[in-house]
Parts: sequence; structure tokens; C-alpha cells
Amino acid sequence: MRSNYTANGSVHLRILSQDQCELLYSAATRILERTGVIYHDNEALDIMKKAGCWVDGKRVRIPSKLVDRALLTAPRRVTLHDSRTGLPVMDLEGNNAYFGTGSDTPFFINPYTGQREKSSKKSVGWACKVIDALPNIEFVMSLGIVQDVPQAIYDRHQFEAQVLNTSKPIVTTAVDVAGFSDIIEMCECIAGGEEELRRHPFMTLYAEPISPLQHATEAATKLLLAAHKGLPVVYTPCIMAGGTVPSTLAGAMATGLAESLSGLVLNQQAREGSPFIMGGVFTVMDMSSTIFSYGAPEFNLMMSALADMAHFFKLPMFGTAGCTDSKIMDGQAAMEAAISIVLSAFSGANLIHDVGYIEYGSTASLELLVISDEIIGMARRMARGIEVNDETLALDVIDEVGPGGHFLSHDHTFKWFKKETFFPELFDRRRYDAWKESGGTNLTKRANTKVKEILEGHEPAPLPANVRQRISEIVARAEGSLGI
Repeated sequence: MRSNYTANGSVHLRILSQDQCELLYSAATRILERTGVIYHDNEALDIMKKAGCWVDGKRVRIPSKLVDRALLTAPRRVTLHDSRTGLPVMDLEGNNAYFGTGSDTPFFINPYTGQREKSSKKSVGWACKVIDALPNIEFVMSLGIVQDVPQAIYDRHQFEAQVLNTSKPIVTTAVDVAGFSDIIEMCECIAGGEEELRRHPFMTLYAEPISPLQHATEAATKLLLAAHKGLPVVYTPCIMAGGTVPSTLAGAMATGLAESLSGLVLNQQAREGSPFIMGGVFTVMDMSSTIFSYGAPEFNLMMSALADMAHFFKLPMFGTAGCTDSKIMDGQAAMEAAISIVLSAFSGANLIHDVGYIEYGSTASLELLVISDEIIGMARRMARGIEVNDETLALDVIDEVGPGGHFLSHDHTFKWFKKETFFPELFDRRRYDAWKESGGTNLTKRANTKVKEILEGHEPAPLPANVRQRISEIVARAEGSLGI
């Protein structure tokens, strides 16, 4: 037994102190009480007024006690399941870090032509198939917006392309509450009913407030439907410091937190205990180009700080990583993706999206996706830390081998080297001659080869034929409502 002995089981990163978390929470609640937020939905306004908020037209000022209560009633853990087996695969709580892609990019890089093309139902299906095959990508977002169908109902087509090509949990978007309702119906068909889906959710909605401090009708109604159904919802401000929020990082974070918490209050007032996932994409407006930067150091700093706030609130956290401002898969893309992945893994965000985004979220790259899958594996090895005990210290082994000996053939080495060492697939560690003889390829070329191998050889677990038919009928019904 050891006294005064502290063990670090893994590597953790903190940006904010406890006092700083308290100050940011206080600032966010003061924004809600003093400045308030706008809800553009009448049902939301009625709910907030009955809850005791001060309502002036569409502007709502929220007492801090309602925020305190919402944080107490929202579940600390949200579990997502495999859509084929119903088994739990992701526990969103604490420092559990899971990685997935982003959603509605208008463009993708065609892995066969290398050209930047408009995203389509086919490209979304390709992306989901690759995601399904990658071991370190645990959940799916569409990695493209389906543009070759009527745009009023593209979300049904998009969800169909996702759920047919992977069994992994899906974070999906919806055009409006009608689209979200159809997606829920598809999920209930897969799960075996409304209650089964509530008990074993494999889908969560992604919705956003509008910065600064507004909740659009579409976002509010989807947030309320998720609550009424008892289904998890991701509510994510996407703020630009210097553009939609103050340029100071503390002021930006306080505003973004106020947006998240005002969504949480509405969600919990509609149904206490409804699963809610906070988070955001907190970054800066690049003043030289006006882009929403996915590679800025301030982006990584605020996202890690946001994870600190999620742990402070004891809420599951929707993070962002594996993305870049680069327009192609190059050194900049790999570097920016790697920094964000490592910091996200260390900070303990739970549901980490946007892996595979290039061009500041405008374009999807399957090559960056598979490279990031390997970076995630490396980050997880680093986050696991160093195990220190009698067996890993290996004092008897060191004594047995002695000075001048070697450990290569020792049983201890055979037992431990695979457990202790990360072995890359795409990152090349071969000697120069071996690398040259095998073609001398660079990382992007190897990634492209892997993408095409998956597309041509991987088969996701299928849904039953009757379920596929029912999903197709729901999509066709939505098209019929447009007179198509």
C-alpha cells in the first residue's frame, strides 16, 4: 500500500480552471437574463412563458434558476446503439471520445477522378461505406448534402443513403420538423417501434441556433419534437469570433454557451430528462478572407475549453476535429487535422464530428477521412498513457537479460509489444529501399488506394428487405407530397 500516490490512468488536457468555468457559466446566465434570446416559434414562446421566463414579443429573458434546473434534469450519459444489432456502442459521458464525420458539405473530392464535384446521393453512400469500414470512426454524418434530388426533401434521401450503408450510429440533419418526423419514422421501422427506438436510439438529430442568440422556427420545432419523442438531440452553436460573437475568446464562448443553454432549457421544459448533447463549432472569422476557419489555433483552443465546460455541466459534448482550411489533401490538411484530433482526444469531448472536412467545411475528402482514422488511432495510443506496475517495469526481465543483452526474443517482449505499440497502416515506417521498391508512394496516394479498396470490396451489414422497402416508401411519400 502506498500513501500520497496518485495514478494518471490516461492523458487529459484542461484549458479552463474551475474558477474560469464558474465565470463563464455566470456570464452565460447573465446574458440570458439581461440580453435574452429570440425564439421564432410560437410553441417555444408559450413553453418558455409558462416556465417563468420574461417574454417580450419573440425575445425571451431566462431566469438563471431555469438553467440550473435544466442542468439537473438532463441526463449525464447518452448511449447510442448499432442499428442492426441494437447493442450499445457509444456511451457519451465523462472523457469517452468517439469520432465521426461532418454532414452537409456541398462538394466532395471524387476519389476516382480527383475532381471537386457537387455532393450527391451516390457520394454520401460512398462516404458512409468508407466510414463503416474504418475502425476508429464510430459514428456517421453524411459528409455531403444530397443535391441530385428535390431540395425540399433531400434530408429523407440523405438519411436513406446513410442508414443503408452503415450500421454505426447516425447523427443526421433535417430540413424541417416534417423531415425529422419522417426520419424518426424510418428509425422506428428499423428499431421495431417507437418504444424500442427510445430505449435503443441509433440516431440523433443535429440542429443549430443562429448566432447571435436566436432560435429559428426550424431548429426550435425539431428540438421540441426530439423532446416529445424522448430522443437524443445535438444542439450546436456555430460561432465566429469577431463576426457573430465578440472577438475575445471569453466573450465568444459566453455567447455560444448562452445559445446552448437556452436550447437546453427549452428542451427540458418540453420534457424533463430528455437526452441533450451540448457542443458547438467555436472558431474565428478569418479577417483576411472572412472564412469560418477550421484550422485556426483559436478553434482548437475554444473547442478544448468547451469540453471543459461540458465536464463542468456534466453534459455529453459534441466536439469538432479532423478538419482543415486546406483545399486539397496536403501537408496543411494533415497537420491541422492531427492537431485538432489530438487535442480533442485529450480534452475528452464525447461525440467528435467533422472528420474528413477540407476547404473550411465546404468539401469532403475521403482521403483525409482515412488518414484521420489512423491519426485517431495514434491519438488514442497517446491518450492511453503509460501503465506503470511491477510487470511493465520489468525489473526481473532487465536483470535476466543483463548489460549488453537484447530483449527481442524474450517472452516479455512477445507478450507486451503489441499491447504497448501502435502500428500504422498508412504512415510509412519502412526503410528507404523497401519503400522505393514498393512504388515510393506518398501518404495521399496510399490513402486514395485504401478508399478505393473499401468502395470496391467492403459490404456493410444489410437491413432486412421489408425494412428497406418501408424506408423507400417513406422517401417516395415525401416526394409525392411535392407532386413528384
